[in-house]
Amino acid sequence: MNSRVGIGLLGLGTVGSGVIQIIKEHQEELQHQVGSPITIEKVLVKDVEKQRSIEIDTDKLTTSPDEVISDPDVDVVIEVMGGIHEAREYILKALQQKKHIVTANKDLMALYGPELLKAASENQCDIFYEASVAGGIPVIRSLVEGLSSDRITKIMGIVNGTTNYILTKMSQEGRSYEEVLAEAKELGFAESDPTSDVEGLDAARKITILANLSFATNVDLEDVVVRGITTVTLEDIEYCEQLGYTIKLIGLAQRDEGKLELTVQPTLIPNSHPLASVNDEYNAVYVYGEAVGETMFYGPGAGSLPTATAVVSDLVTVVKNMKLGVNGRSITGPLHSKEMKSDEESKAKYFLRLHVKDETGTFATLTSLFSKHDVSFEKLLQWPIKGEETAEVVIITHQTTRATYEEIYKKLEELDIVLDVKSTYRVEGGN
Repeated sequence: MNSRVGIGLLGLGTVGSGVIQIIKEHQEELQHQVGSPITIEKVLVKDVEKQRSIEIDTDKLTTSPDEVISDPDVDVVIEVMGGIHEAREYILKALQQKKHIVTANKDLMALYGPELLKAASENQCDIFYEASVAGGIPVIRSLVEGLSSDRITKIMGIVNGTTNYILTKMSQEGRSYEEVLAEAKELGFAESDPTSDVEGLDAARKITILANLSFATNVDLEDVVVRGITTVTLEDIEYCEQLGYTIKLIGLAQRDEGKLELTVQPTLIPNSHPLASVNDEYNAVYVYGEAVGETMFYGPGAGSLPTATAVVSDLVTVVKNMKLGVNGRSITGPLHSKEMKSDEESKAKYFLRLHVKDETGTFATLTSLFSKHDVSFEKLLQWPIKGEETAEVVIITHQTTRATYEEIYKKLEELDIVLDVKSTYRVEGGN
């Protein structure tokens, strides 16, 4: 290995610019840690002539990925270009040429992580992806290293800053989803097309990555039950607050007796829970271990420098491994075969808001339906709606299976006394 470590960068957007900034400004500290200068050799861009926020020699810029991947002076390829298929192609080519990989690409790792990890192992290369989940929060490294001796049973977290910003502003300022989403776009917290964020797909990809690491198995994105925040209303938020809860888009990965449950959905969290106080664009991941108990990792979930910090931290690990000659040796295959919980095995509490006929016997009919399915109420609120022969009923059930709750939900929609099922959400914690 040369005394100098050469970096090839695929992409020079927000994160890529942050990577170059940190490598330049922290060069003395980086050299102290790894014992070698770290230099940027080649950078893949779409337009070499484009004006940029950072200074970089235009001779290092190229529009050809092969110039980056095949450069003999490049030891480590950092992929921050985004996308899936081209990124996968470039990383596989780089691994075949014995280049180590650092990536921030959650979409890629959620879909093709096992394939890329296998290719890295076969070529005795490292592949690290700390920045793919929760930006600058070192949750992946903590799972792989800090909690490696424990048996993780549950991960529950806020892993999408856009949705957390929207729900925070709706809750604190009483503004509508549409109004806050428009503001989030103006501030750069939401993309012009926010579908991946608000429909929960971004969070689902991150939970897939965390589940694979935590449970030593290969789960797929399709294994995650996903629901976004687009149907959350101010009324829902207000009722939840009256009951002592906060609504958050929660990613959940849980293992019970070897069977897994993966969900991303708007979820009621007790106000006393640490996740309830995670606001705006911040992320937090709550980890349950059999030995350590409960731990939480909190910090900025996105942004140029927080994400770039995670990328460069992975780079430091790669270079240290190069010095020791142990690249690729930490990659292991899955320990457990995948076994998902059925709807009859997945249990939770549920929030339900209904508009019903305000007449004698309505409440008795509702309680009878739930009791027939052996589901009791933890909390219940009921108000008449002014000027109408209608009442609003809000229920939080005790724990039941997903299959049972879906059967109850179906029967509710068929009852004459039920005028409208306004909303329903999963509930975590509480009494």
